[in-house]
Amino acid sequence: MARYELVKRSVALITLTNPPVNALSSAVRHAMAKSMEQALNDPKVTAVVICGENGRFCGGADIREFAGPLRGPPLVPLLDAIEAGEKPVVAAIEGVALGGGFELALVCHYCIAHFKARLGLPEVTLGILPAAGGTQRLPRLIGIPAALELITTGRHISAQEALKLGIVDQVTEQNACEVAVEFALRAVAKPLSSRRVSMLTTPCPPDLDALLEVVTMEVKKKARGVMAPLACIQAVRAAATMPYSKGIKRESELMATLFNSGQARALQYCFFAQRTAGKWTLPSGAQWNNSKPREIRSAAIIGLGTMGRGIVVSLARAGISVIAVESEKKLLETGKQMVIGMLERDAKRRGVSASLNLLKFTLSLQDLKDVDLVIEAVFEDMALKKRVFQELSKVCRPATLLCTNTSGLDVDALAGVTDRPHLVVGMHFFSPAHVMKLLEVVCGPRSSSETIATAMSLGKRMGKVSVAVGNCPGFVGNRMLKPYLDQATFLLEEGATPEQIDKALEDFGFAMGVFRMSDLAGLDVGWRIRKESGLTGPDVDPKNPPRRRHGRRYCPIPDMVCEQGRFGQKTGRGWYMYDKPGGTNAKPDPLIQNLLEMYRSRYAIQPRNISDKEIIERCLFALANEGFRILEDGIAARPEDIDVIYLFGYGFPRHRGGPMFYASMVGLERVLERLEHYHQAHPDVPHLEPSPLLKKLVACGSPSVQTWREHIKTMHSHL
Repeated sequence: MARYELVKRSVALITLTNPPVNALSSAVRHAMAKSMEQALNDPKVTAVVICGENGRFCGGADIREFAGPLRGPPLVPLLDAIEAGEKPVVAAIEGVALGGGFELALVCHYCIAHFKARLGLPEVTLGILPAAGGTQRLPRLIGIPAALELITTGRHISAQEALKLGIVDQVTEQNACEVAVEFALRAVAKPLSSRRVSMLTTPCPPDLDALLEVVTMEVKKKARGVMAPLACIQAVRAAATMPYSKGIKRESELMATLFNSGQARALQYCFFAQRTAGKWTLPSGAQWNNSKPREIRSAAIIGLGTMGRGIVVSLARAGISVIAVESEKKLLETGKQMVIGMLERDAKRRGVSASLNLLKFTLSLQDLKDVDLVIEAVFEDMALKKRVFQELSKVCRPATLLCTNTSGLDVDALAGVTDRPHLVVGMHFFSPAHVMKLLEVVCGPRSSSETIATAMSLGKRMGKVSVAVGNCPGFVGNRMLKPYLDQATFLLEEGATPEQIDKALEDFGFAMGVFRMSDLAGLDVGWRIRKESGLTGPDVDPKNPPRRRHGRRYCPIPDMVCEQGRFGQKTGRGWYMYDKPGGTNAKPDPLIQNLLEMYRSRYAIQPRNISDKEIIERCLFALANEGFRILEDGIAARPEDIDVIYLFGYGFPRHRGGPMFYASMVGLERVLERLEHYHQAHPDVPHLEPSPLLKKLVACGSPSVQTWREHIKTMHSHL
């Protein structure tokens, strides 16, 4: 776990050996303590170099140990002993120095970093803070403003930025360990008093209180309701106003408050859920770890609308040759210029060259005959998509994978019009596709394991969080979204306002409430879907009550808003009013309030006061209830997959863990009881009826979310 050797006759080289990232597990801490004691007590040793095996310095704490009692030596005394030693200690940073690994580097008297190394204190993203002196040493080393930014965001920085900030002493393109050994030999005769960071005085700006207040307001705005960043600010304040011994005690107190909090459990669940989501299994027994993906060198995109352009950029950014196809010359030229602009701006931001040489734009599908994979991103119309897939079957070579970016149409129906249904899979990107991390890989009943593995692998290569889901209307994300949206509009009928509902959801942690989100996406999108499904429009039977369609409750208010030409931000009017078309500053619109009052009066609905608690329960419990049905149906393999989809695709607040984890934290008995209550009050809303799986889990004693899969017995898995 820590290899000890003597090099250059007088340098003790301590190598952390705990793959894959040399995490500071109990065994590693024990071995480090023993190795440091040996080095400091050996008269032959004049200096120490600490490095990590396989080109990775240290990825920080072993998060798996958080679930149980601390075993092995605590980290803080170990780091204090390294810093207090009378022999120079040099950190040789390659790969990553994150969390506890960064704190280990901070106690070393010198740091040498490879030019490709990344450093950071990401603890805040796990609901905790750097509790091995990170909040006390870093401000002393680089000052309050820079330390606050790194600690409260968890941002990773490059070796070059670390050098500029004064965190590392040298950046090298050579082997960092070899450079560090030579550096250590030169440092032997130098005094160490100024190199012990905990002994330094924190550079304190004269306007400290004002600075901390500004940062606090920014954090509250960006991370609404999240505890850890605020605790980080308090810890950094201690570094500025207290001696180190008292500051480290304050750091420990704040950590104790966070460590066992529900938010920390939620954020750590998210960390592991993201890693779990890439593991999928088919009924045939094919699994993610034994299904070899194809190598994709070239791809084609059909359609250069908003989604198609984003997918082209994502593919080119991943180093894949892309042929982009449009149906009209004007659309092709517009799309081409926008893609080039997006790639150039992205390359400038990242300090690299734009991958324009990988692009080709064409009006002819015939140019796709040799590509490895095609992603169709045309208008969301089944007849149009079928025509495209029929044509692709004729044009593309027999081994080419055919993928659809549909957000909810039947992938198997598209596969059925091709000559290769086993090579058809859904790749549902989220808009904007070059920014949003989520990719739903939709497994049709005839999709081969190789096809799914290839789509999952391609998503990862593009920097996406890929989740395998089954084939049903709306798949996972959009299928769950419908009851969530329905509850919001039913609450409007009953007396709430768009701004009240949005505020309750935003206070819960969403960046945008449901109505602001709808304005951003465009209200006409959902209106078109409702018309196509016969829920509204001239084909609706006038004899049916307007508030009941297809045998269940229906709210026509969104249709009424669209009928007035209010499509959201793009028209300057939607659920809110905006300064101009395309504006983003949402303001309550008296005309919407008038519409609601007229509607309620027309249908004799007596408005009532609706609490924020009811808004959260009805919207989010309905969302989770549909998630339970999805698990029953085998559309998702595990609750972690659903939560990852909502975290990365729908803005569910990470500190709540996702809709399924949130339901488990609230208590499944509570969720069941409230759903039964609301369904009794609204018997014509089927999605409020508690799912059989929820009832079963409650009957089994409400097991932890990680064990739900053992209770899901389905004979009809779609994965």
